Amino acid sequence: MAAETKTSEVKIWRATVLTLFPEMFPGPLGVSLAGKALASGLWALEARNIRDSATDRHRSVDDTPAGGGPGMVLRADVLAAAIDAADIAQGLPRDRPRLLMSPRGRPLTQSRVMELAAGPGPLIVCGRFEGIDQRVIEARQLEEVSVGDYVLFGGEIAAMALIDACVRLLPGVMGKLASGADESFSDGLLEYPQYTRPQEFEGRSIPEALTSGDHARVAAWRQAEAETLTRARRLDLWASRQVQTSTAQKRPKNTTEG
Repeated sequence: MAAETKTSEVKIWRATVLTLFPEMFPGPLGVSLAGKALASGLWALEARNIRDSATDRHRSVDDTPAGGGPGMVLRADVLAAAIDAADIAQGLPRDRPRLLMSPRGRPLTQSRVMELAAGPGPLIVCGRFEGIDQRVIEARQLEEVSVGDYVLFGGEIAAMALIDACVRLLPGVMGKLASGADESFSDGLLEYPQYTRPQEFEGRSIPEALTSGDHARVAAWRQAEAETLTRARRLDLWASRQVQTSTAQKRPKNTTEG
């Protein structure tokens, strides 16, 4: 009986998406490994229509920008009601992450993805039009998150990218744990190049180190290639890694005798 109770208390990772276009979900999240995990109950997804929280007969969710200008802005009262309704409906912790996909947000990083994947799952607001009223961002403590320095029609595709990154880290989703640990950003570096059969392709061979059977040599080759790629393509990551390495080397050793 105790075992049954323990199983029933297991909480799965749940993403709640607030959008004007819930029909966009699950979209690509419903196929491949993410889709299989969703179907088997390893994680859950709910797309809620912001328009359901509108109060007028036209189900209006936006209005013209204060101060003038083009486009429309999502209303604070309607969006706040949608956020509150999602919290009440699911009974999830009110302090769970509340995210707003926004090009002005902090860039999404693998470390932040790991934090989100380790939690109960976020509530994600997908903006549209010219944006959303600043007051609801402040009142509902929305964390603005960006997936790149470009502008999309809305936050839905960005939300899918964030959820995809989190879901692949959940226990049981990926076939091999090593698949999620030994890749880009896992050690502050871009991932090394990958190869498979055939041995020869249009005059190009698999690097000899990878076929040597020497595990130490393979590891050294991969490390060197990862460092070379990172220096060439992402100086920001390389500089950050150098600072971390330097700090670790300067940290005094514990000389306390036990």
